[in-house]
Amino acid sequence: MRIYLCGMVFAGLVACSPSLPESGAGGGLDDAGTGAPLPAPAPVTAQPLEPAGAGMAAADGINGSDADDGSDRDDVAAQAMAAIGETGAQDADAAAERAANSGEPVLHADPDNAAPELLDNPGISDENDFEAVDDRRSIENDAELIARNRELYKVIDPEALPKRPGGTGPNIVQYALRTQHPKGTQIYRRVGFNKEKRFRRNCARYASADLAQIAFLERGGPERDRMGLDPDGDGFACGWDPDPFRKAVSG
Repeated sequence: MRIYLCGMVFAGLVACSPSLPESGAGGGLDDAGTGAPLPAPAPVTAQPLEPAGAGMAAADGINGSDADDGSDRDDVAAQAMAAIGETGAQDADAAAERAANSGEPVLHADPDNAAPELLDNPGISDENDFEAVDDRRSIENDAELIARNRELYKVIDPEALPKRPGGTGPNIVQYALRTQHPKGTQIYRRVGFNKEKRFRRNCARYASADLAQIAFLERGGPERDRMGLDPDGDGFACGWDPDPFRKAVSG
């Protein structure tokens, strides 16, 4: 019953709705002067297109039966493309070989290859080649060359070595070889207070033990130790070790 009532209401609404005007009239598509509708378009007749191979066959004078034999052309075209591909691969291989050989073409081993050209190297002497020397010089020339070399030859007599200048300071190598006692053996008497503290402070002034030993000998060492560089009295300042010099001489 409810469905029937809904249908009746919908039918009443449709009957009461106004009619829509004609969309073609007055829309600007008719003739502006007369208001007449536009004429109907002229009919167009569809014509089928010719196949792509038909025009080529007609231009080349090939009939329809010959055009159907396009498979032969495809085979020829495939063979041509394969030949071009092989040629391109060979060219690429040859270019790679030239690039690896400073741009020069690669010479493969073949008995038919021409013999290499031999060039004279001016940097290599051929004095040991008797034939080559005999073509350039005679025995008289060699005698003159030997005489000139003898005139230029000089014998230098040995001379005494120059003395070391006096301003170089004490020689710690001679001091190491002159002494025989090992490092740490007390030979000289040392007195004073705070010897260890003074030893560390004064030794820190020198960049190496060799320089400290030179300064120690310059200031009266090893008998006197004015700066406290040798608190144990072995005659070696700031831990200086004479053993490397002794071993170098003894071998």
